[in-house]
Amino acid sequence: MRVVVEDTGTAVAAPVPPCGAGDGSAARPRLRADASRNRRNIVRAAREALGAVGLDVPLDEIARRAGVGNATLYRNFADRCELFRTVLLDALAAMTACGETALAEEPDAFSALERFVHGSADEGVGALCTLPTDVCAPDDPELTAARDRLLAVVRTIVDGARSGGQLRADIAVSDVVVVLGRLSRPLHGATGAVQDSLVHRHLQLLLDGMRAPARSTLPGSAPDLEELRAAASVSARGKPGSPENP
Repeated sequence: MRVVVEDTGTAVAAPVPPCGAGDGSAARPRLRADASRNRRNIVRAAREALGAVGLDVPLDEIARRAGVGNATLYRNFADRCELFRTVLLDALAAMTACGETALAEEPDAFSALERFVHGSADEGVGALCTLPTDVCAPDDPELTAARDRLLAVVRTIVDGARSGGQLRADIAVSDVVVVLGRLSRPLHGATGAVQDSLVHRHLQLLLDGMRAPARSTLPGSAPDLEELRAAASVSARGKPGSPENP
């Protein structure tokens, strides 16, 4: 979904061309058609449940949403961490594909940025952004590689929009990544279509504020993603139930 403004000045939702999505199936042996379908359904249901319920969603609820039995879920994923790790890899792949498609199909880099931001929100990035430190090892090499691929695409989009004079010069890649995660997180009390509408409304407001020429000077400096990751990792290790603090 993306937000456009009609001649009347009214903001309305309009569909964004599909950006492409992962299915959590990378680097795995080929499965039978029904087994592959079950796995995709479980991953999709887990992503939806994370957005609706949060990290504490019971695995039974995920199985119910996927239309499979608990035994089928555990045949595919040994535990919560394995499932959520797959969900995160799936979402990162989908967001990367979204950015690549936007770069290839949109007429300019800022249009690609808009498509990427709204498409990433549709992938549930807000609900997933805590997963690397809350349930997955922050130094997981596959997750690190997936994040690096995504950041490379975002950097290409941001650099292109900035050099084209469409994006204000004081916006960094980390600004886009951090604020996208913050604005896409589910709002307490808002569900379904209301939640989606608010997310895309506020993301469009953000995008409009990113356009050049800038009307103000941003205070402070762009966030350092590595410092934020390290701080989040320390915080996660101190939580009850973590390996360092059982």
